[in-house]
Parts: sequence; structure tokens; C-alpha cells
Amino acid sequence: MFLKTNFVRIPLLLLFLFVFTGCERENNINSTRSPYRTWSSYLGDPGRSHYSTLSQITPENLSKLQIAWSYKAADWGQMQMNPIIADSLLFGVTAAMRVVALNAATGKEVWQFGDSVKVWHSTSRGVSYWEKENDRRVLCTRGPDLYALDALTGEPIPTFGNNGKVDMRSGMADSAKNNFVISNTPGAIYKDLIVMPLRLSEGPSAPPGDIIAFNVITGAVAWVFHTIPAADEPGADTWGDSNVRNSDIVGAANNWAGMAVDEKEGIIYVPTGSAAPDFYGGVRKGSNLYSNSLVALDAHNGKYLWHFQFTHHDIWDRDPPAPPNLLTVEKDGKKIPAVAQVTKQGYVYLFDRKTGTPLFDIEEVPVPNSTLAGEEAWPTQPFPVKPAPFARQSSDLTENDVSPYAENRAELLAYFRKADKRIYAPPGLEPVLLLPGYDGAAEWGGAAADPEEGILYVNSNEMPRNLLMGKADSTVSRLPMGEGVYNNYCVTCHQKNRQGMEASGFPSLIDLQLRKEKKEVSEIITQGKGMMTGFPQIPKEEMEALLRFLFDEEVKHTVTTTSEKSTAEKVPFVHKGYNKWLDNNGHPAISPPWGTLHAINLNTGEYIWSIPFGETPELKEKGFPTTGTENYGGPVVTSNGLLFIGATKDGYFRIFDKHTGTLLWEYELPAPAFATPAMYEVNGKQFIAIACGGEKLGTKKGNQIIAFAIAE
Repeated sequence: MFLKTNFVRIPLLLLFLFVFTGCERENNINSTRSPYRTWSSYLGDPGRSHYSTLSQITPENLSKLQIAWSYKAADWGQMQMNPIIADSLLFGVTAAMRVVALNAATGKEVWQFGDSVKVWHSTSRGVSYWEKENDRRVLCTRGPDLYALDALTGEPIPTFGNNGKVDMRSGMADSAKNNFVISNTPGAIYKDLIVMPLRLSEGPSAPPGDIIAFNVITGAVAWVFHTIPAADEPGADTWGDSNVRNSDIVGAANNWAGMAVDEKEGIIYVPTGSAAPDFYGGVRKGSNLYSNSLVALDAHNGKYLWHFQFTHHDIWDRDPPAPPNLLTVEKDGKKIPAVAQVTKQGYVYLFDRKTGTPLFDIEEVPVPNSTLAGEEAWPTQPFPVKPAPFARQSSDLTENDVSPYAENRAELLAYFRKADKRIYAPPGLEPVLLLPGYDGAAEWGGAAADPEEGILYVNSNEMPRNLLMGKADSTVSRLPMGEGVYNNYCVTCHQKNRQGMEASGFPSLIDLQLRKEKKEVSEIITQGKGMMTGFPQIPKEEMEALLRFLFDEEVKHTVTTTSEKSTAEKVPFVHKGYNKWLDNNGHPAISPPWGTLHAINLNTGEYIWSIPFGETPELKEKGFPTTGTENYGGPVVTSNGLLFIGATKDGYFRIFDKHTGTLLWEYELPAPAFATPAMYEVNGKQFIAIACGGEKLGTKKGNQIIAFAIAE
């Protein structure tokens, strides 16, 4: 059942008058739009610049900046979405994956697309918008399905695919049919095509992460690029087995973070993810092209143009976390169209957009060998000479960098002395101190760029993590079925005794029957939620046994499953969990700053400024200097000198001087905004809107989209 307001029953003529009155008309989003004055693409424009030339909000009038409107969704929780605005409508996605269209001037709901009964537990970073003449479409996803909605009514367009939707797995290998495939990130639009980012499992049996373009009008598959090549394609020899694409263990190398498009040149830039299984690569020996790469493709047909691999044979989950930024830099007096990619390691790589030539030297540096049987770590990794990393590296740390605020500092020092702190120290049976941590320095919110001046603005995390492997559980086949299924799919994050890792974002499952219904838990297991991927491939009998185990109803009989046997035999070592390295008060175990914000001149590779970003309230109250804090969600920059950003765990929305990093304005939101804002103009008035969903990092839940404007 789809929900829509009475608005859709208004006669069509009145509807058009409502939408277009007083608005600057956009005839074709891909051709006649004023550059950087609208926000009808994810992160502002196809080049993912996070940039606006709107100038009504200035450094001088920030004292008059206030809430213009607030929209409250019916559901609560994490909202990562970056709103988009077209023809005075703001399109966003709520915590339960309901798409909403709001009057961008007032926040009043115009229509809603979603299910009145079923709640989707995934997260979404927004929708895509396409128009040609009088045909306007919002493209969104739910589960494995891509929907095309009428932008004015929210109704699925019946001529698109099967009554308004297509299964994104239709363009993938057969192994994807019953596997976990969703999209958290809006697709990239080029002419009449939408190229979809896909999120897959990160463990054994993930399907190959193909890059797929669909026709926006019909829903038909237009082209496919194989990130894991077929046996007769270039790159197949980099996997140990040239037939790896047909493997029942190896997969992924998908784009999940989003893409950037050079509309003029017709090139799409695709950062690809890690290969699966994630932390043990003995089943995929080689450099593993085209995983962990920036791949440039002809947007018309998906033809390969060039690539660069950031991490060879990734065994650290070091895939690019955000779309690249398209910008122009100056080298030796010449203007060069460039593409910049930020990474989890805290590096920025810069390339000539057309040729893929690095614009700063990149050195292949020897790194440590693996100690795990069967694993062959790649002997070198690529390090950019410039810019310097925007986050500390584990090898930079000394004992003086163990947190001065920790009450259990002696305990932390003992771990620090034991852990391997070398850069690219391979996963093993002894702890590795991973800094930046699994989520990375850069996050999915991405960086902002001044596209003509060549300046990059990036927020960063410095959360250390413990990287540890263990031998696969050889007793799995002798366990009751539910417990065996739990150990096969859930134990890495929720731990052996189900106590979870709350500080790392993985809740306890103890006494789950007191908090959840079986139906809801089953949906979460199937669909995924937040950082958790879904497991639709679990057979019905095993799912029922898993639910009995989680709800303390396990029937104590032993059943051995084929999947448990084969996985343990082929992947002999398993990851022991995404553990943060924290002190006994839950703060990072290293000295501050724990979150930072930077401006980098990519013309020279030098930093303009770097500052701590965010506060730790309990330490601030004690008079300690600004610590910085974990942050998710990116910045927006303007041509008149401002940088807008939420993102921080402390829940503030802040504005900085983009030239100096000076804090100019801040406002405490009703819930933290782990999302990138959107800048737009309606009827001559400038707004900036941001989603405040909270929930992540143990913060309170929210349900609002808030827009700010200058008071008249």
C-alpha cells in the first residue's frame, strides 16, 4: 500500500501552477541549469562538488540565520540523506526509507511514497532526479528494486520496468539472484541513463559487484562493466584464478559510495569497493583488479578508459568511502580538469580527468608480509607524495599519544606496546592497531571542492580500531542449528555471547525477545540495517532456527549445513570484529583531536588550514581544549567564503570561514545530523536544509529535516 496525501488529487492544472509559480524554470537538468545555483543532483552537482554560488547568506548576516521550516517524519532514526531540490520541491528519504516530496519554501509535505505497514530498516543517502521536457522522475531504491516515480505525484511510472520498478540484480551475474543487493547511495545520471551504486555482502559468497547502467525511461539494462573480470577480459589474471568471477566464495568489488560524472566529456568516475571475503585474501591471490580502484568509464557505453588501484589485494577494508570530486587545478600555469579521491587512509589522490595521469607523484612503497597460512599480502602499496595525509597514521603514534584523559592509561599502554602499528600491517592472530580505523578518515559524506579554485575541504575521523583475526570455528558443524547459523553470519559483530559492541555500533542481542518481535528481527536480518548487510540467502529452515536461538528458544539438536562446512574449509581465518580502541570512559584511546576539518590547496598539495572538529561535552565541561569528535556527513562550501557542516556526534550545525577555518556560527540540532546539507533557492530566497536523524554512535534518535534561512 502506498501513501499519498490529498495533494495528488488536485487537478493537474492547479498542480502545475502550485509547483511552478514564482520559480526559476529548469528546462533540462543536464544542459541549461545555472552552474552551482541549484541542488538537483546528489551532493549538489554531477561532479559531487558540494559547492554553491548562492550568496544571500553571508559572513556578515549570520546572526540573522534561523530556522525557516522544519519537517517531522512519522518514523524516527538515522537519516544519512542529502536532499535534492528541483522545481521548488525538496525530495528526501526518511529513516524507514519512505521517499517524501516537500514544498522547499515551507517544508509542507506534498507526497509520500512508502509502505504503510512494512518498515525498511536500511539507510538511504537520497534519491536521483531526471527530467526531459515535461517528464520529471525521481529515482529511488527499496531493497533490490529501483523505482521511477513521477516527481509531481510520487506515483510509480508504469512504463518503467515492471509497473514502475526494476530489480537491480537483473543486470548482474546469476549468483546475485538470491543474494543481498541494495543501494544506499543515489545513482549517477547521464543523459537518459542512471548508473547504480550497489551495496553487497562483504563476506564469502557475495556476487560480483558489476557497474550497471539502466535506461531512465524504460528501466532496461543499457550496459554493464565487470569489476571482477570474466576469464577473457583484462584483469582476470590478477585474481589467482582467471575464472574467479564464477567463484562461490569470492565477489564484491562493487561501487557503494557513489560516482561522479563529467557531463561535457561523457566520462563517469567510479570508486570501487573491496573484494569479498574482506579480511582474508588467500582465496583471491593477486592484486585483484578492479577492486579498490578509481575506474573511468565512457558513460555512453561503459567502456573502460583508465583506472588507478589505491590498495592492492585489500585485506584491511580500505575501499574508497565517498564519490570523487571533479575540479580544475593549475599546474605549471595550465588549467587541468582533475578528479580527486579521498580515502579511508586519509590520503588524497589527484589525477588528470581525461588520462588518469597522477598530478602528484605516487610511490609504490614496500609493506609487511602476511603471517597467515595461505595469505599473500601484496608486497607494495601506493602512497601519494602530496598532499600529506589528513589523518594521523598508526606508525606516527608514540606512547605519548595514548590518551592523557584515560583513567586506565596503564592498561592502554600495555596494549599499545603489544599491537603492530606499522602502516599496512597485515591482519593476523596478534592485534594490529588500525589508524585510521575501519570506517576511515574520510567517510561517505565526502569532501567539498571549490571546482574552479582547486581547493578541497574534507572532514576526518581519528578513531583507532583493533584488527584481529582468528581461526575459523571448527566446531560449527556440531552446534545446534540456530547457534551454528549465528556463528556463521552474526558472531563477528554481535560477539560469541551476543553482548554486541555498543561503542562500535553493534547492539547487544541479549534479551532480544523483550525488545523486538520476531517479524521485525527477521526483516532486519534479511534487509540489513545501518552498517549491517542483509542475508536474504539464509534458507528458511536456518532462519527459523536462528530466530529461535536469538529469542532463547533454541531446540538442542545438531544439524550440519553445507554452507557452514564449505565456508570454514575455504576461508580458514575470520575477522574477530570491528572493535574500537577506547578508554574506560568510552573515549578514543589516543590523544585528541578525534575529529578534524581541513582545507587543502590541490594546486600545490599544501594545507591552507586544519582544525579540530566537534566537541566532547563532558571534557569541555571540565575545561579541556576542543577534542574533535567522530563525524559522518560532508560539508557544503559557497563562493562567498562559507563552509556549512553538521556531521558531528555532538549534534551541532556549524558554519566556518572557508579561508581560515574560523568558527562563525553554530546551532544545536534536535538530533545529530549524520548527513550532508543541501543549498538551494526558492522565490529568490536562499535556504540550507539538513536531515537530523541521530541514532548513529549511540546518539538520540531524530526525525526532522530542518531548513535555515536569513530572517527578513
